Amino acid sequence: MLKYLILIIILVPLIEIWGLIAAGQWIGWLPTLALCFLSGVVGAWLARTQGLKVLMQAKQQLERGYMPGDALLDGICILAGGIFLLSPGFFSDFIGFFLLFPWTRVFVKGLMKNWLRKKMNNGTLYFSNFNRFNRFNRW
Repeated sequence: MLKYLILIIILVPLIEIWGLIAAGQWIGWLPTLALCFLSGVVGAWLARTQGLKVLMQAKQQLERGYMPGDALLDGICILAGGIFLLSPGFFSDFIGFFLLFPWTRVFVKGLMKNWLRKKMNNGTLYFSNFNRFNRFNRW
């Protein structure tokens, strides 16, 4: 796991720098800078509107007595998309917008559901921080 994290930490900035240099040579440095700024502004607006929409959806589901599972997964995707849009570069902006648009977010949510389902079926999904509460639940 650590080697994949190190690989990501090294490769992603290299791809971002390459993309910015290539765009700068192709369309010029000023339009490239403007595109980076515009993607940040549009991404922040989209993250805000999508986040508020998902928050209201989760609130409605809780008021009706349902567990807001899909809304929580949407919220995780929107948070990750907003974080990707904060970093400068076109590669991370593409991933960020992919996570923010509802019609593309469906694919990521499906992968997250399958991963969570596998973890629950294997019994490997646990939270070590909750062990301190076990003393209250001794039956």
